[in-house]
Amino acid sequence: MKALNSFGFPVLRFNFRGTGLSQGEHDHGYGEVDDVRVALAWLEKNFRLPLIFSGFSFGAAVGLRAACDDSRVKAMIGLGIPVVPADERSYDFSFLHSCSQPKLFVSGARDQFGPKAKLQETVNSLPEPKKLVLVEGADHFFEGRLRELRDTIQAWVAETLQQNRI
Repeated sequence: MKALNSFGFPVLRFNFRGTGLSQGEHDHGYGEVDDVRVALAWLEKNFRLPLIFSGFSFGAAVGLRAACDDSRVKAMIGLGIPVVPADERSYDFSFLHSCSQPKLFVSGARDQFGPKAKLQETVNSLPEPKKLVLVEGADHFFEGRLRELRDTIQAWVAETLQQNRI
């Protein structure tokens, strides 16, 4: 949020249905995709700026699905994508094979839900432009490494803006 806001982008940060103080009930990733679509529509209506989607873990898994086929989304960032979830959930990222937007994936090198080999396999199978960054020493929540996370996002957004991809 802070990395994107540092470029002057308005940022909408929200909890999915049934999380924290939000209303509704968890829908196992189905209704949550619609939540992201509504959020993207609200941002576009109120700001009329290029949209960059960024999501963390479950939010990345469902949000990337919504952002991938939305022409208003000019770039996508997936943080801590759960390629090996801890519970009965199973995330299929094959929909990303049709995404032409610039994509940044950032995970902790010690992320228990994103082992390096599986992340590399997933990202390598995707179309360009794409980038995978592993933050050394970081776990799934980037504990103690949030500065490196923010620096990575800022550098990628600056590079992507400079290349006129956003």
